[in-house]
Amino acid sequence: MRNMTALTPDEAPGKARDLLADIVGRHGSAGEMVSTMAHSPALLQGYLDLSRAVKRIKIPRPLSEKISLALQEWIGCGTCQAAHAEAGHAAGLAEADITLARQGTASDAREAALIAFALRVLTEPSSITSEDVTALRGHGWSDRVIAEVVGLVTLNMLTGSFNLVAGIQPTR
Repeated sequence: MRNMTALTPDEAPGKARDLLADIVGRHGSAGEMVSTMAHSPALLQGYLDLSRAVKRIKIPRPLSEKISLALQEWIGCGTCQAAHAEAGHAAGLAEADITLARQGTASDAREAALIAFALRVLTEPSSITSEDVTALRGHGWSDRVIAEVVGLVTLNMLTGSFNLVAGIQPTR
C-alpha cells in the first residue's frame, strides 16, 4: 500500500519543483521513487547528486549490479530488486550470476569478497577491521574501489529504504 504519493512538478515544493520539471522535460517522466522523493527538496537533490556520483565509480557495471542485488535482497525492497535484476541482465549477467548475487556471493572469489564486504558495510559497519580492508587489497581491490563500495551501499540503502517507507511496490 502506498504511504506517500508521487508528485508532479506543479505539486512539488520549492527546489523540488525545478528538479522534477527538469527530469520530466529531459526524460518524459521521473519515475515513482523520484516523483515521491520530491516531497523533500533536500532529499531529492541529495539523491540526484549521489546517484550521479555513483554512476562515475570504477567498479565494473556487472559487479556493481551484483553488489546492488545482494544489498537489496538484505534490505528487502522488491522494487529495487526487480530494477537491479533487469539492469544486471542488461549488463550481461546470467541468471546464475543474479541468483548468486542475491545470496550475497559470486562464482569469482575476488567478486565474492567485495560483495561480502558491501553487505558488512550495510549490516555491521562497526565490525570492519584493518585486516578486512587489507584482505580486500589482497584480492586486488584498490582503496578507490573500497571507498566506492561505501557510496554504492549508501545509495542502495537510501533507495531501498525510501521505497519501503513510501510503500512503492514493483510494477509487474
